[in-house]
Amino acid sequence: MKHDLHASPDRITRRKLSDQVFDRLREMMASGELPAGAPMPSERDLMERFGVGRPAVREALQHMQTMGLITISHGERSRVNELSAGSVLERVDDVARMLLSSEPEQLEHLKQARRMFECGLVRVAAENATAQDVRDLRELVGEQRARTGDPAAFVTADMAFHSRIAQISANPILVATSQSMLRWLFQYHGVLLHWSGREKITLHEHDDIVDLIAARDADGAVAAMQAHLDRSNPLYLHANATNRAD
Repeated sequence: MKHDLHASPDRITRRKLSDQVFDRLREMMASGELPAGAPMPSERDLMERFGVGRPAVREALQHMQTMGLITISHGERSRVNELSAGSVLERVDDVARMLLSSEPEQLEHLKQARRMFECGLVRVAAENATAQDVRDLRELVGEQRARTGDPAAFVTADMAFHSRIAQISANPILVATSQSMLRWLFQYHGVLLHWSGREKITLHEHDDIVDLIAARDADGAVAAMQAHLDRSNPLYLHANATNRAD
């Protein structure tokens, strides 16, 4: 019986030199040899250290910049970036927006994910909010009330309110994820076209949510957030659907 050597899972593949340089640099960052803010070694130093040519080094460095791991500045030494949950998620913003624009059904998935996510966040907020957290939320509702009549500013204030609830968790990954979801939803201009006349309802719902957080009524806060998102989620329309409705 003949064996297809090309299909063998044991076949050894030769990796690009630039990929190997990239992996070595990433290991140096993970180990602390190249900490956040540190200057990157020069191209010549890297060539000598790894025994590779300039093209492999440059391609690896470009890949690192694309991933947000370093910043390359002309005329200056490249530096290692400080990574955070926010900076990592910002790197996928454009890709996420392209996905949502090219596949309209993904918008419904995003709205469902946001509903589940925010109900969890508001439960954490009701269980952990300090007096200052509650004051901040009431102030944000007041700022949003002052934006009535300006749909874009009103929705921006709405995002700030929901972001502040996420911040009560003191979990940077939850905060960054919440902000990313809100940014992705905000691109749908349908929400601006259909928000007018609903501001008072939204403000009343936000007031209720803050009252329930202040009272440490976690179940009540979750129920109020569910009702709030169930009502407001249909306002976020895909651009194509909005254009058909106009």
